[in-house]
Amino acid sequence: MGHLSVDVRASLRLFAFYLANGTIDVDLLDGFDYRPTLFQFGSPLEQVFAIYGNVLQVDTNGEVLNDGDAQYRAAQWIRSCCDPTYEVEPPFQSWETELHGP
Repeated sequence: MGHLSVDVRASLRLFAFYLANGTIDVDLLDGFDYRPTLFQFGSPLEQVFAIYGNVLQVDTNGEVLNDGDAQYRAAQWIRSCCDPTYEVEPPFQSWETELHGP
C-alpha cells in the first residue's frame, strides 16, 4: 500500500494548523471563534475532517487540485455550527459529509 503524496500530507498539515489556529477561511468565519464548539467533543471535529477529506481532489501524481475548495466547504460546515442563520450554498451532498472508517 502506498503513502499519501507529500502534497496531500502538506495540505492536511496546513488544514489542521489553520483549523487549530482559528484561521480557516477568515473571510467566511470572521468573528466566529469556532474552536470551543469543535474541540469540546470529538464528533464536530471529526465531521470537519471528513468534509475536507471527501472534497479534496488529488491527481494521478498525488498532487492536490482543490485545497481551497475543500477548506471552504469545511469552513461552511463550521460556520453553520456556530451561526444557525447561516445557509450553506450549495447545500452539502451526502458524499461530502459521509464518515468513513472501520
